[in-house]
Amino acid sequence: MEKAHKTQNFLKPLFAVAQAYRTSSAVSLSKLEKPINPAPPETQFLTPDKLLDSVKSSQWHFIKQVSPSLTPNLIFHTILNLRSSPNVVHDFVNNLIPDCLDLECYCLAILILSRIPFPKQATQLMKTVIRNHVASTKEIFYGLLRARKKLNISSSIVMDLLIRALCELEKCGQALQCFKMMNEENIFPKVETCNDMLSLFLKSNRTHMAWFLFSEMFRMRITGTLCTFNIMINVLCKEGNLKKAKNFIRQMESFGFKPNVITYNTVIHAYCLQGDLKEASEVLDEMKSKELEPDVYTYNSLISGMCKERRMDEATALLVRVTECGLAPTAVTYNALIDGYCNTGDLKKAFAYKDEMMKNGVMPMVSTYNPLIHALFLEGDTVEADELIEEMSGKGLMPDAITYNILINGYCRRGNARKAFSLLDEMISKGIQPSRITYTSLIYVLGKRNRMKEADDLFAKILKRGISPDLIMFNALIDGHCANENVERALLLLEEMDKMKILPDEVTYNTIMLGYCKKGKVEDARELLDKMKERGIEPDYISYNTIISGFSRRGDIDDAFKARDEMLSSGFNPTLLTYNALVQGLCKKGEADRAEELLQEMVSQGITPDESTYIPLMEVITNSNRALE
Repeated sequence: MEKAHKTQNFLKPLFAVAQAYRTSSAVSLSKLEKPINPAPPETQFLTPDKLLDSVKSSQWHFIKQVSPSLTPNLIFHTILNLRSSPNVVHDFVNNLIPDCLDLECYCLAILILSRIPFPKQATQLMKTVIRNHVASTKEIFYGLLRARKKLNISSSIVMDLLIRALCELEKCGQALQCFKMMNEENIFPKVETCNDMLSLFLKSNRTHMAWFLFSEMFRMRITGTLCTFNIMINVLCKEGNLKKAKNFIRQMESFGFKPNVITYNTVIHAYCLQGDLKEASEVLDEMKSKELEPDVYTYNSLISGMCKERRMDEATALLVRVTECGLAPTAVTYNALIDGYCNTGDLKKAFAYKDEMMKNGVMPMVSTYNPLIHALFLEGDTVEADELIEEMSGKGLMPDAITYNILINGYCRRGNARKAFSLLDEMISKGIQPSRITYTSLIYVLGKRNRMKEADDLFAKILKRGISPDLIMFNALIDGHCANENVERALLLLEEMDKMKILPDEVTYNTIMLGYCKKGKVEDARELLDKMKERGIEPDYISYNTIISGFSRRGDIDDAFKARDEMLSSGFNPTLLTYNALVQGLCKKGEADRAEELLQEMVSQGITPDESTYIPLMEVITNSNRALE
């Protein structure tokens, strides 16, 4: 044992030598595999003074050449000696490779650049540091504090610039973190910086952050501006608290801030979005009472609101008032009117406004053409829709995601799967990502073309790409399988919906019930109706008509009438489809008398019979007469 121990001790140095040899060999091999350019001979004699002289004389070619051999310590002291020449510091940093700069170098350079009256360069360099993940926000913050101390600077402008850079990069959490660190260090940000943060939180829908910051501003005695209050009114509108937004205007006045056109426009626009034109008009009247003249944005909100409510005559009259006030309608004005008239089916007026806007020198946008193309597809006019797309291209306007969705959906509704999929390929080739809406249309057309294997494959591809299906997509897929008599697959999809926590609706159940009835499995459909009720989904008249039709078609007329009675007790009146199904069922059973009684009941209920009512009734009466003969 002792001998073995001595041997082990004796071998230790040899192992160490071998290990050192292996390491040196590995390094040598890596150098052979990846040859690096040796530093230029000049760098062997490069002193701090020579480097400083080279920078001051703008020898940038030389600086780039020696950059790989410069240490962060040498760079830091060079920047320190250039503190009175911020522009030279900017050029020096830009001519260095990023790897040779550490956080201290960056922070010193940023601080020096922040001393310029318009410190755009400092902000840009700050954004480079953040983007390249040189350090965390906390490390950058305290690095800037050390740089301030090094240069004995009391100004906190550089901290404001850090927050602004974070705001421009849309980093909400990091901007708020920086604000809190400033608070801890008793550094007060400028009100403009706070406004930048509030605007970012509003844009990012982080309204809770906006309220936190707003309350902190009051606590820290940072006096807000008119811009601050306008942002907070916008926050209230985004939250849907329009009544509070109106009251906030009065609070502004109590703080000595006079609301401007932007203040009122924000609230008017919010009311118009909600479809509350009455309240919007009241705010407009209040605005005028304060001797503030509405601008084109004010009128655009009102015109858009009227068009959405299909109050087209009022919208048109308001456009006349806009021009009478000496205001020039914008593309937004015309787009609202075009969209409104397309929705009401008046394409003649919609196209007239497109012509008018071009005549007045207002260039149409893609959003001008989209509702027109959609309306043409609804009318089945694909030729004119294609002509509009060519017109768009002639004006240098490229179709967007909405345009492609309209086209794909239009061709899918017409059953043209080939054209729809070619548009999908074109869309992807142009870098426009298909959405859930796009794929739902394609699943729909595949179902109508009995291509359910392809529909299932497409659905699997959608899931793989991380696109979450919604209720409409599931309903389209379930409809396709039920139409192709694969109710089992439809039921599996219903289970998948439950796993994904996507609640089915009456359309989902009605579709599967119809699939069951087509296969003659009316009892299964009836059970599904009960399950539907158990889940709190109320059946509609389509649900009951499906069951009634299923029983009638199968000749179970008594069960059909029981379903009709249940329909009545649930508060649904029989429709033409209900009566037709019952009449046809009675006629199949040869019960002409009961069928005629039902016809009379139908007429007494104000429902006009059609050929589906009369033809089977005439057939059974004719057959009955022949039997009597």
